Amino acid sequence: MLQIQSERDLNTVLTKKEERPRPNSAARPRPVVLVVDDDLDARLIYRRYLTVKGCHVYTARDGSIGVQIARRRKPDLIVMDLAMPRLNGWAAAAELKQSPVTKGIPILILSAVPSSPHEARAAGCAGYLAKPCLPELLWLEMQALLHPDSAGEPN
Repeated sequence: MLQIQSERDLNTVLTKKEERPRPNSAARPRPVVLVVDDDLDARLIYRRYLTVKGCHVYTARDGSIGVQIARRRKPDLIVMDLAMPRLNGWAAAAELKQSPVTKGIPILILSAVPSSPHEARAAGCAGYLAKPCLPELLWLEMQALLHPDSAGEPN
């Protein structure tokens, strides 16, 4: 039985699994997603779910690391928590929206911090979901942002 004791172990397992060809991968390229959250459980749950759905997922434990990964990897979408150490989600989103390299990347706020979709959009983010959030709901919102012309199509 495979034992995963840390996020590094999970990253190793997922990276090896991701190297295998996926059926029907020619239909749509695999979206690259960055999940930025200080909660390890949230990162692990969303990473696993999104990987199973066909995404290539990077994770970061705070906004500062998230900004660095976004600049280097240029994901198709960023899922961002708000309450994090070092650099919170609002500050990280502002930094990403000011950079010519990352300003076009949609940011989906996923947080337990009381906020609203209007505040998220005013900050330049593409959307807002409140925690707790089922991975299925996150997936639906991501599909709407990644493929606005076909958001209603099943995947």
